[in-house]
Amino acid sequence: MLKKTVLNAAHRAMNARMVDFGGWDMPVNYGSQIEEHNAVRNNCGMFDVSHMCPVDVVGADCRAFLSRLVANDVAKLKVSGKALYAAMLNDAGSVIDDLIIYFLTDTRFRIVVNAGTAEKDLAWMQAKVAEWKLDVTITQRRDGTSNLGIIAVQGPNARVKVWEVLPQAKAATEGLKAFFAAEVDQYFIASTGYTGEDGYEIMLPAGEAEALWNKLNAAGVAPCGLGARDTLRLEAGMNLYGQDMDETVSPLDAGLAWTVSLNTERDFVGKAALLANGQQKQFLGLILLDKGVLRGHQKVMTAHGDGEITSGSFSPTLQQSIALARLPLGVQIGDEVDVDIRGKTLKAKVTKPVFARNGKAVQ
Repeated sequence: MLKKTVLNAAHRAMNARMVDFGGWDMPVNYGSQIEEHNAVRNNCGMFDVSHMCPVDVVGADCRAFLSRLVANDVAKLKVSGKALYAAMLNDAGSVIDDLIIYFLTDTRFRIVVNAGTAEKDLAWMQAKVAEWKLDVTITQRRDGTSNLGIIAVQGPNARVKVWEVLPQAKAATEGLKAFFAAEVDQYFIASTGYTGEDGYEIMLPAGEAEALWNKLNAAGVAPCGLGARDTLRLEAGMNLYGQDMDETVSPLDAGLAWTVSLNTERDFVGKAALLANGQQKQFLGLILLDKGVLRGHQKVMTAHGDGEITSGSFSPTLQQSIALARLPLGVQIGDEVDVDIRGKTLKAKVTKPVFARNGKAVQ
């Protein structure tokens, strides 16, 4: 049986087209995926991300635990509310999951992990707490009596719409820079997102989520499904776990070297493997020059050897087919490469792996 988020009934009331998304009954669109995509780029849209799993990490050894657990350095988190994007690695230096860590106090952090990896993530974290004998308590907040719903409101008008519906949140959130969070009453409001646009991700008690969803919709915020979320994050060059990386891929080969802190004495799980193996591939963007559609797992042929597309789709903003790809180290931005699309060889141009942000194309 498929799992349901706290907003499942609201999606069905809005006639969403529902699909099986990793075992969750989720909306793929509410009519037009293109219109939903453009609403976020040009105005404002909202997504149900309640299938993601918030995890509260509490205790005297929080910093020591997280310092060893992830490849990014939590020493960067010095101001309450600051968030950090990080990869949690296995001993082979490959990605167990990518996650966001919010610093609240030295004894209290919140982590948001991916929906499909939540159970293995929690088991891994609990095992490390026991192995390292640390004073840390880990509590997941997705399933149970204290579960949270999560609504992402994204787009150039997202902040104004949130303040219209939650006026009490304006004072605490209007000054939030990117990757910060504020707690306002029962709301945990973060200036994070997965679209390349401004906006907030709002965590709140699960029982309150449907009312907020409906109020946002009444204020003119368009409901958006997984289809638009995928094209938006692809245009923004944001990785999708399970497609662009997994437990067989190093963060150095997934375009995440900027999240890996190797230049300090701090040790973390997977560090030795990263230092030993180094970077084997590079993560770059592709724009298709011929007619067709780029998709995951298509072979890319270059002068330096073969690579592979990890994510690909038609870009509503660029009006071209785009992709993220893992390519040989010798490939340069601006190179032309060949892509095997169902037996046909089509031309594509190598670009930086960011195609659109802040409402416009950047390629």
